[in-house]
Amino acid sequence: MDDKALLNALKKVLSLAIYKPFNERELQLLVQEKVKELIEHDFGRLVNILYRVDVSEQKLKQVLQTNGDKNAEAIIAALIIERQIEKIKSRCDTSHFETPGDTEEKW
Repeated sequence: MDDKALLNALKKVLSLAIYKPFNERELQLLVQEKVKELIEHDFGRLVNILYRVDVSEQKLKQVLQTNGDKNAEAIIAALIIERQIEKIKSRCDTSHFETPGDTEEKW
């Protein structure tokens, strides 16, 4: 997994200012803080981010219901990170099938 790609994706989608490398726990806490800020001050933007990142609404509801003892921002942050990792892996998997210089339209 490309950590740089994950950081760049999270920076872009959450407008995060990340200036140094982070371990998994630090990254989780950073995203969690941003989610908490959005819950408190701009919930509509958070909903928009979840839609753009393609976090499943059904999965979010299920995870929130089954993990009622955890705080919502930790759960949402973990789902955002998980989904971004899935998207990056998917892009890497599909890029192996492309040939350099292939200019035909792909769908």
